[in-house]
Amino acid sequence: MILELLLFHIMLLLSSPPNYVLAEPRALLAASNSSSTNRNVTISLPFSNREDCYYDEVWYEMVVALDILQTSPGDVGFQKPNFVFSQTRNFCRIASDSLAFMAYNSTDFIINDGWCQLPASLHRIMFSKENHQDGEGLNLINSRYFQRGKGIIKLGSRLSSTISTSLVFLFQVIGRILFRIIRKKRMDIRLKEKFFKQNGGLLLQQMLNSYDGSVIDRCKLFSSKELDKATNHFNVNRILGQGGQGTVYKGRLEDGRIIAVKKSKLAVDDEELYKLEEFINEIFILSQINHRNVVKLLGCCLETEFPLLVYEFIPNGTLYQHLHDRHQNEEYPLTWEMRFRVAIEVAGALAYLHSGASSPIYHRDIKSTNILLDERYRAKVADFGTSKFIAMDQTHVTTKIQGTFGYLDPEYHQSSQLTDKSDVYSFGVVLVELLTGKKPIFSTGNTSQENVSLAAYFVHSMRKNRLYHILDDQVMKLGKKNQIVAFANLAERCLDLNGKKRPTMEEVSMELNGIRGS
Repeated sequence: MILELLLFHIMLLLSSPPNYVLAEPRALLAASNSSSTNRNVTISLPFSNREDCYYDEVWYEMVVALDILQTSPGDVGFQKPNFVFSQTRNFCRIASDSLAFMAYNSTDFIINDGWCQLPASLHRIMFSKENHQDGEGLNLINSRYFQRGKGIIKLGSRLSSTISTSLVFLFQVIGRILFRIIRKKRMDIRLKEKFFKQNGGLLLQQMLNSYDGSVIDRCKLFSSKELDKATNHFNVNRILGQGGQGTVYKGRLEDGRIIAVKKSKLAVDDEELYKLEEFINEIFILSQINHRNVVKLLGCCLETEFPLLVYEFIPNGTLYQHLHDRHQNEEYPLTWEMRFRVAIEVAGALAYLHSGASSPIYHRDIKSTNILLDERYRAKVADFGTSKFIAMDQTHVTTKIQGTFGYLDPEYHQSSQLTDKSDVYSFGVVLVELLTGKKPIFSTGNTSQENVSLAAYFVHSMRKNRLYHILDDQVMKLGKKNQIVAFANLAERCLDLNGKKRPTMEEVSMELNGIRGS
């Protein structure tokens, strides 16, 4: 905006010359009733070079006849249509032949080498003693005047100097602004490059380059400006959820698509590198997954201080909210049929990750908050920050323990050996949540306010044959008894403390589909 205003003023200055006439020779103002003949030219005006007969020792030689309008001490009036001042013939300073010129915002004036002409419409001129003496200029009636110069100048140089000085100043200002803009852009570029490296951009490129080009095509790099605008500068009112991996914001792209932007937390501590690897790992994994029940990654942005992931927007929140948020549960209760379908869809997605992907992927953090529901309440598995690729010939991998308390496989917790059965255990807890409507860690409600593991509570209830005492009301009202019992038995097997006795996710998926058809 500032640059546009400056350019506008430059054009205004160039297109509209000042409304005044400049003249280098200082005028000789004669005293009243004086006359003289000089340089063989008789001037029939009250001019003279006799001492005390003029106000300055320099006077104009004029060969044109100007009719006298009035004379008074200090002011002399003339009238002459269409007269011409010339630097060498008619209008000059004696002894130095200095130059004179005029300018005006009218095409009637002709500015050329050595002379200047007034339009025919100008008939009256008033030479003012006061203006001559204080150097401000000689007035012309009809708002035109001469202005005395300082020193001998070339024709037109006063106007040129005025414009040049203004242009130099404006160009200096513009130059400084442009310099700052360019410097800021360069600094922004360097800062973005720094953040790109800091946020694992080189690591991501290395991982993507190890696979075919289709993976790279599915992972778009968004600009920080684009996502900042989409989320209204990451307004707190746009927050969809917060977790250990970061904060998720709702946004809208310029093409109208609704997105979810995950702003990851990369704390500066001893585990920063590990968290960075988790973040890049999530991008890499999601770039390769194409399943209807896995949230779709649209791209990422690594040029900001906190790296950003861009997902498709899933409008109906998390499964956790629908099961455990009283307001959400009362307004949009999940029926038994809806719960059963969610279980089947999540099981199918995990079965695909374990055996259908190019390389087995263990999610490692399956829980109800990482299961999203779309506009049709179809399940979408999300949050692959802690997921792990497994080689085809591996059955387990020893790694740092990752997961959420209440969903964490006890065997994995004790041995640090991650297997596909670790996801099975976590999924078993989700099945129990769907059956009971209770949180993975909940209070028994007695006076001791003891917090209890839902998995342990469920297994104990099943062994005591108290299943119907712990079921959610929606399940009790609408569920078929044989389906409920089979569903509960499958959940109990998924929660076996011995991982080898648990079914695989592929077996779980097949069994759930079989129960639904019964």
